[in-house]
Amino acid sequence: MVGCSVVVPMFNEEEVIEHTYHRLKQVMDCAEEEYEIIFVNDGSRDRTSEIVAGICRKDSNVKLIEFSRNFGHQVAISAGMDYASGRCVVIIDADLQDPPELILEMIRKWREGYEVVYGKRLKRKGESVFKKATAMLFYRLLGSLTQVDIPLDTGDFRLIDRKVCHVLKGLKEKNRFVRGLVGWAGFRQTSVEYVRDERFAGVTKYPLRKMIAFALDGITSFSHKPLKIASYVGVLLSLSSFIYLFVVLLQKWFELGTVPGWASIVAINLFFNGIVLMLLGVMGEYIGRIYDESKDRPLYIVRETTGFQRENVNTAAQQPAFVAEGRREQVEEYAG
Repeated sequence: MVGCSVVVPMFNEEEVIEHTYHRLKQVMDCAEEEYEIIFVNDGSRDRTSEIVAGICRKDSNVKLIEFSRNFGHQVAISAGMDYASGRCVVIIDADLQDPPELILEMIRKWREGYEVVYGKRLKRKGESVFKKATAMLFYRLLGSLTQVDIPLDTGDFRLIDRKVCHVLKGLKEKNRFVRGLVGWAGFRQTSVEYVRDERFAGVTKYPLRKMIAFALDGITSFSHKPLKIASYVGVLLSLSSFIYLFVVLLQKWFELGTVPGWASIVAINLFFNGIVLMLLGVMGEYIGRIYDESKDRPLYIVRETTGFQRENVNTAAQQPAFVAEGRREQVEEYAG
């Protein structure tokens, strides 16, 4: 077992991955801990895998997990934790927006006895006003909907102790929201503050569509309050209907001369139908996630790995995943 495992999920990061490796190596060489750097290739279609495989041949501290296809950022983080052997595990993205140099401060906090050390963003450089505003709104909405302590203005950049990693490996849900799972698990937590830099190179891998899906995963994984919207809206609409009925009766009794027509009826129908469809959509989100869980498919499929010993791969394969083939060079063939 090494002292620290660094998990780096990556998707089409050929422009930045070598620089990421050099900065991580420079930091970890100063950490006074044995370490490993685990790159998880989440179905990249560029030269990302080829570049990291070359690094693995030169540096025995570097390891590579390759998925059979793109399974998503949160699943890539989970795979890295499954294969990590360190007494603590650091999660950091490959784009260098989160400074690797902060890992040393996280390790110091961990040595003081904290089991989760998360990075808290004081400022986010290079991001649009829209993204900053929606991120702020999402975390505050999530905090109001759930009883799980998810710190504001934090991402997945964090250090977790081995015992926390074991807990997360035992959680089987398919639509994963890792920072929420860490908060749900509890343990002693603290933060280190930093200014988030602009992406070093390349483009963001979280467009609006993925951001919305990610937000839905976070809300539906940790709160059932949206399902109560139907009750609240039903009571509100019933009350509104009685008030409107009273207004209509007054108009009839006092002969106020209303003009009959279909426009108001159509407007009311459209309003009520829109409410019904919205509520069906909310329920559909939850039912869809129940369907995903009921299929009990593997969380991810590993095409091959590089740099792992046989016992590490066997241990990881016991998790909700599937190892499809063998490993390159340093790893002997595993028949699963």
